[in-house]
Amino acid sequence: MRLLRETPNSLVIPKLVSEVEDNYPADLSCGSDLLYGGIRWSSSTQPLLRQAPWLENLQILDPVTKRGGNILRLRGPLVAVGSVFVQADLDVINSTRVEVCFRRGGWIGPRHSGIGQIKLLKDVRQSFPAWLDMTVLDSQLRICRGNAGTTFALLRQSDKSVAEFLG
Repeated sequence: MRLLRETPNSLVIPKLVSEVEDNYPADLSCGSDLLYGGIRWSSSTQPLLRQAPWLENLQILDPVTKRGGNILRLRGPLVAVGSVFVQADLDVINSTRVEVCFRRGGWIGPRHSGIGQIKLLKDVRQSFPAWLDMTVLDSQLRICRGNAGTTFALLRQSDKSVAEFLG
């Protein structure tokens, strides 16, 4: 966990991810409440899916309400600019797989007293459902593999509420 927090771009992480997956397999039937987290490492070559000190990338999965989302926002003083958000419907398929159907996406502004939060979202046309296979799931760490071949290592973000993002 310390390596993910302090050195998320370490070249050692892919090997460690594989070792943890082999030793601590996930089981959603006894841990689906642990699905919220912030991406700290990703195997993706896409800049927006990789860890950066100026960027916060969150993946929220709430199987109880069957909703989820991805949030991408700047850190520090630029957080007030707002966030890019994609909302999804979820379906837990079995003890490791979550099906993801993206529904809406766009920009979400900061909250303002009196007017609330400005949201500029439009429908997303997804021709097929995506999925995530949970490979590790505990109170601090979630590792999952997506249908596009990307592996994500996420640290649980206990300081934020799922309802804050999906509400």
